[in-house]
Amino acid sequence: MPVDPLHSAARPPRSASSPLTRAPEAGAVEVRRSARRRRTVSAYREGDRTVVLIPARMSDAEEKRWVTVMLDKLAAQESKRMLGDAELADRARSLSEQYLRGRARPASVRWVTNQNTRWGSCTPAEGSIRLSHRLQGMPEYVVDYVLLHELAHLLVPGHGPEFWRLLESYPRTERARGYLEGVVSADRLPRLPGARTE
Repeated sequence: MPVDPLHSAARPPRSASSPLTRAPEAGAVEVRRSARRRRTVSAYREGDRTVVLIPARMSDAEEKRWVTVMLDKLAAQESKRMLGDAELADRARSLSEQYLRGRARPASVRWVTNQNTRWGSCTPAEGSIRLSHRLQGMPEYVVDYVLLHELAHLLVPGHGPEFWRLLESYPRTERARGYLEGVVSADRLPRLPGARTE
């Protein structure tokens, strides 16, 4: 599975900032190391970039891992500001323009609560797309992937080579699929006796 293009040059000096690059849709990431910071890692958005604060002693491998973790946490927090059906339809139109040259034009896009075994579905004859409510609260790139997947089905039924070619332009396809596979696997794990479920 391809990894997001995160790279920094030599390890920066203590309390230094090091700009990292990511896929274009994710924006720039700046890592700031601090000698005063011992164990905690935090992140926030600053305009069109993300700032990640880490302890100065962290290795480059730890930095890379924590940047990925913090980007996913921020994305999950942002997607918890739940999109309504109208915003979901706007997002679908935007994704169609960006990745499918605007060729997929759904008549309706909405959340549903009756899809517990699928993340999304579409009816090409009606031009309707439905996303499972279970996606709410997942990182934005995961929701975008499922939306784009269903948009591609409006153009190509089935999962043949032509279908997957349509999704090649979305840079986080493999990562989103891995995330969803992880959710499915976690759901299959046996519950520990006495474990609390929320």
